[in-house]
Amino acid sequence: MPDLPQSSGPVLTVVIPVLNEEGMVGPLVDALRPVLDGLDLAWDILFVDDGSTDRTLPRLRALAGAEPRIKAISFSRNFGKEQAMAAGLRYAKGDCVLIMDADLQHPPEYIPQFVRLWRQGSKVVFGQRNHIADGFLRRAYSDIFHVVFGVLAGARLPRGIVDFVLLDRSAVEAMNMLDERSRFTKGMFTWIGFNTAVVPFDVGERLAGQTRFNFWKLLRFALDGIVSFSTLPLRMWSYVGVFISLGALLYSLYFLIKTLIFKADVPGFPSLLVAIFFFAGVQMISLGVIGEYIGRIFDEVKRRPLYIVAEEVGMAGTPRDHG
Repeated sequence: MPDLPQSSGPVLTVVIPVLNEEGMVGPLVDALRPVLDGLDLAWDILFVDDGSTDRTLPRLRALAGAEPRIKAISFSRNFGKEQAMAAGLRYAKGDCVLIMDADLQHPPEYIPQFVRLWRQGSKVVFGQRNHIADGFLRRAYSDIFHVVFGVLAGARLPRGIVDFVLLDRSAVEAMNMLDERSRFTKGMFTWIGFNTAVVPFDVGERLAGQTRFNFWKLLRFALDGIVSFSTLPLRMWSYVGVFISLGALLYSLYFLIKTLIFKADVPGFPSLLVAIFFFAGVQMISLGVIGEYIGRIFDEVKRRPLYIVAEEVGMAGTPRDHG
């Protein structure tokens, strides 16, 4: 087992994106502190407030005032969890960085397992959600997404991994070089490579508030992941166009032969209407796929920052970073 890295600052930084979690940040810190104190390393906690509209930020100020190892940054508005994780990685100073959610569904008691695997040489340690307690539809949705992502993106995404992950400093620096605006962070964790390990965990109970992810948000997130990592959907529509063109050619030859041999039939209005609607639908879908990619190109060429930091809490002397 290698020795712990020597550092003048904290060895472990815990990054926690938060949005309207005024009822959770206190219990979370209470649950984290004894676990982190039990580790044989220094630590600090970095909260990233993603534009909360409740009293989350004042509570973070109070926590930072009582404990110098707690720090926070606050966005000027809501930019999204992916951007919050990007900001946390750029501000984190630890030799290893652990990202987790604020709702205690990523149980702190598993953190020693992450650190142990890191000490053994793993550069990226994923938390792997135990799906046994999930409903049938959620498990099916997860399985389908992982299969589709693997086929379209050409990259294997371990089943059940979530935003409960520990990164070595070398992996953090690699992540910080990726500045695309449309981000699918779980895919980026696998894309950068490095030695990986997995910590299976049982999801904890949320003590306050409700999850903000529903089916449609998860579906949108899945589409973002596929489009961000693959151009195969664009290529697929070329194949679809070739297939339909060949089908139309064969169909026209069929009618030509039938007309020459059996004379012309009276054309059927229903079949004509169905064909018009079918091909119109194909065209609209293909334009939609193209539009998804053009929209991402539009976002990238504008080069707007990933986020804007409005306030830094407990970070005197830390340079301001606007993403």
